[in-house]
Amino acid sequence: MIRVLLADDEHMIRAGVRAILSTDPGIEVVAEAADGREAIDLALAHRPDIALLDIRMPRLDGLSAAAELRRVLPETAVVMLTTFGEDEHVHRALAEGADGFLLKAGDPRELLTGVHAVAGGGAYLSPSVAKRVLGRLGPERLSRAEEARRLVDALTPREREVLALLARGLPNAEIGRRLFLVEGTVKAHVSAILVKLGVDNRVRAAIVGHEAGLG
Repeated sequence: MIRVLLADDEHMIRAGVRAILSTDPGIEVVAEAADGREAIDLALAHRPDIALLDIRMPRLDGLSAAAELRRVLPETAVVMLTTFGEDEHVHRALAEGADGFLLKAGDPRELLTGVHAVAGGGAYLSPSVAKRVLGRLGPERLSRAEEARRLVDALTPREREVLALLARGLPNAEIGRRLFLVEGTVKAHVSAILVKLGVDNRVRAAIVGHEAGLG
């Protein structure tokens, strides 16, 4: 069972997200918060597998809450809820160690897919979010793509295969099934990929993969 903490200051949004999550028997919403400070308190009390955080919240915004959760409860994965108008916050969220980004107005199936991917040790970026984040790079995009391809070229063929699947948001177990590898071997490849790409989490690795044309 994947235990989820849901934090959003809008009751209707929380109700909608909870309704979507409740359609999956493998997911349980264990607590709901209306602001970032309450989210941290409830996370410490319930120890959820995933904290699903709105970016804009009173008292403590989702980005600050994500940073605090990383410090006090590193075993809880953090997934940010975003809208198209909040893309400028994505890079800060990456720096805070977020494991995923989901659109409030996205396909409900993406919400379920993203929760399962992150719970399984993966990273998940809504395809629309990834496209817009890369699109916002503007003139920098070409040089970033060239740098990403240079970094990816330094990976072994197997590591590139793992990165391509990681960039699609797949968890370690699913990557292992597709590549006929045991999960421990996948974890070792992911660790090596992070070192070679010079990044500190799977979401950053996924973005490098997207910039290099993988995923």
